[in-house]
Amino acid sequence: MPVISLNVNGKSVSIDVDPATPVLWVLREHLNLVGTKYGCGVAQCGACTIMLDNVAVRSCSLPVSAVSKRAITTIEGLSENGEHPVQKAWIEQDVAQCGYCQTGQIMSAVALLKSNPNPTDAQIEASMSGNICRCGTYLRIKEAIKTAAKQM
Repeated sequence: MPVISLNVNGKSVSIDVDPATPVLWVLREHLNLVGTKYGCGVAQCGACTIMLDNVAVRSCSLPVSAVSKRAITTIEGLSENGEHPVQKAWIEQDVAQCGYCQTGQIMSAVALLKSNPNPTDAQIEASMSGNICRCGTYLRIKEAIKTAAKQM
């Protein structure tokens, strides 16, 4: 297998893995970055969302060969202590219930605010529509995004 060089959370890493391996499994199984979750495996639920060059993408169906020259950011790369404004807003708005989808929700929210620092409700809803929350915390997610937008 070829060695693939990656930029993950600002660090260069090399991994000896099949180029078709999904990024999710490289992160979790080879780099021990387990904050990114497996949900559906077909890029429909958003639990596996990471940022690739500051754009939210689903890592479960993205082959590692497609990301070798791009910047990957996982939930672990946002801040060392959970001090990113979106993470703080999530706590302030008491968003999480079961918590399983929250990593993907947060990564999508961060990507949204990087591209649009003051989104409207409709823009928030459109941007976050690919993330499923089985607990239904969508209203709190929207409020947390608005809170984070004010803080960023």
